[in-house]
Amino acid sequence: MSSPNDLWLVWTLRFLATIAGAIALLIIVFLVLESLPVLNHVGLTRFFTDSSWNPTAGFYNLLPMLWGTLLAMFGSVLIATPIGILSAVFCQFYAPPAVAGLYRRLIELLAGIPSVVYGFWGLVVLVPIIGKIHPPGPSLLAGIAILTIMILPTVALVADASLAKVPASYLQGAAALGLSRWATIRRIVFPAAKSGLFTGLILETGRAIGETMAILMVCGNVVQTPKSLFDPIRTLTANIALEMAYATGDHRSALFVSGLVLMGLIALLVTVAEVISQGKIYA
Repeated sequence: MSSPNDLWLVWTLRFLATIAGAIALLIIVFLVLESLPVLNHVGLTRFFTDSSWNPTAGFYNLLPMLWGTLLAMFGSVLIATPIGILSAVFCQFYAPPAVAGLYRRLIELLAGIPSVVYGFWGLVVLVPIIGKIHPPGPSLLAGIAILTIMILPTVALVADASLAKVPASYLQGAAALGLSRWATIRRIVFPAAKSGLFTGLILETGRAIGETMAILMVCGNVVQTPKSLFDPIRTLTANIALEMAYATGDHRSALFVSGLVLMGLIALLVTVAEVISQGKIYA
């Protein structure tokens, strides 16, 4: 029979979960209501078929900015994920305790730096370096690089915590079987920590999609579909930040449609994570 303390804890957790769900639902409802004027006026398909993004002239194409968002996100996740996971492996299984502790403190410090500081550093250091290699400098490559640095602490810290929770009996059993250190990590540790590693991947991807200020400062803010890593881009988040201050009417409503698209990307990410976590894709 459950004690009164257990029942109180259960009801408290249920209440907090309800509040969190209600907040998310209210945000979605708010975005939908603010988007309805332009959706009723021009429809949904024009946001993906118009010739350009120029709301004052009646053009609402979001595809170039959607591509910019996705390419910057995929590029940074592709680079940051293996670096973060392998750095966690180094801390847990190869580095001396003093070195591992120092590394964790540095990663935690990196995680606490405000995004505007990353953006400022990228603007005055990274962009000129890229500009010397291939003008103009503000580009998709600059966005990928700055996002990689920003999301690296997330995946590294989550991976480190996940690897630390692998039961010692698993490692002892692998040693008894005569497996090498790397074979143990690859065949025993990674499968056992799969859930935590995937959580880190989801968190870093969500941050990469939603980042605004640093991307705004280093990517050039040109509304175009990039043809190379050196082309300037504008992401959906940067577009909202740049234009919301003066947007009115259908223009303002169209920016809320951008927010709905971002929410759709996050919802898709969460859905995929839920499917994988239930073992429907990976056993």
